[in-house]
Amino acid sequence: MVLGSGAREHAITKSLSKSKYEKKLFCIGSGHNPGIFKLCHHYSIGDYNDSDFVVNYAKEHNITIVIIGPENPLEMGIADALLKAGVDVIGPRKELAMIESSKTFTRNLQKEFNIPGGPKYCSFSNMNGVEDYINELGEDFVIKYDGLAGGKGVKVFGEHIHSISDGLSFCKDIVSGGGSFLIEEKFIGEEFSLMSFCDGKNIKHMPIVQDHKRAFDGDVGPNTGGMGTYTDSNHSLPFLKNADIEDAKNINKLTLKALKSKTGLDYKGILYGGFIAVKDGVKLIEYNARFGDPEAMNVLSLLKTDLIDVCESMIAGNLDKCNIEFYKKATVCKYAVPTGYPEDPIKNEEVSIDNVSDAECVYYASVDLRNDVLIETGSRTLAFIHVANSIYEAEEYVEKNISNVKGPLFHRSDIGTKEVIDKKTIRMDKLRC
Repeated sequence: MVLGSGAREHAITKSLSKSKYEKKLFCIGSGHNPGIFKLCHHYSIGDYNDSDFVVNYAKEHNITIVIIGPENPLEMGIADALLKAGVDVIGPRKELAMIESSKTFTRNLQKEFNIPGGPKYCSFSNMNGVEDYINELGEDFVIKYDGLAGGKGVKVFGEHIHSISDGLSFCKDIVSGGGSFLIEEKFIGEEFSLMSFCDGKNIKHMPIVQDHKRAFDGDVGPNTGGMGTYTDSNHSLPFLKNADIEDAKNINKLTLKALKSKTGLDYKGILYGGFIAVKDGVKLIEYNARFGDPEAMNVLSLLKTDLIDVCESMIAGNLDKCNIEFYKKATVCKYAVPTGYPEDPIKNEEVSIDNVSDAECVYYASVDLRNDVLIETGSRTLAFIHVANSIYEAEEYVEKNISNVKGPLFHRSDIGTKEVIDKKTIRMDKLRC
């Protein structure tokens, strides 16, 4: 069973459907995802954050493995409830999922176990000392809400906030809402994602992906859940060195070991490191405790090994014996999102992919099906992905298809283009000089 009904979960279900094993696929979603629905034996719309509902459904349908897609069920302890009921889970227990749900937990873990790549940081639950710490960092600071915020809880000086008073205002808003936050030093460089399969002791890495968080072409506008991603055929990125990737792999490996030492629990699932290559190496921005969205579409489109074999190896704790292979191809993924997204998105408007020439490249996300009409429900709506020999070939194909969607949607046309990637490469070369 897959928990969740976005494009990430569509990608997981699609990958499972290709397995050589006899199986029945189930899903609990928050809305009607037509892409997942047609692949499932049974599809239920319900609250996947409700442990009683999820456990009862799993028992009723004799579910043996559950893959948890989104972060919220992990924070709510759904993995713990399922494991207690005797159902195997791909997704960490609540205590382990703090690697995503608490940024303070992550930074303290890095510090305690001497894991490289951490920033200067300080955590706050009130305004005492906030202005002094910001002044200490100067203009190179980032403010992070200490909790789940759908990729929108981070404000970077010079990008989202343009004065110290802007920063203080954001902090005050968090405190007045009963929240806490971190202030960290700002890193300068190029971001990339490294997701790894984990069984608690062993770790196997996936191809490197770059996500684009900002809403508009040219990397401007507010942060989003991710507007698009790409991978290269060599499983690196044009602006990264081999040493950057090895450093990121080492940080993920050390983090897995630290989680076991800290909690005594086995982390079984996906460990997703958000990294940034800087002048003198690699830094860790944050962790997620599940597949990224859109990154899942990229890596699962390239996965040559049967996903059920990978899942069973994670559960059994013998991932070291599982030969995980990915096709040596490039991918590009772009999201079509509602007009006004992310701050004031249009909702409940009709969209159509009738004019899209290749419906197989479409992954359904924040949609519903009402009277056989596809309706966008206010968040990222449809993801388009293609696998090709080069990034540019994949980008051209995706752009052609996504441009034919009808409805009040927009997308970033620049993701994966040669112009943008060349700029990133030149910028990194200058930074490393």
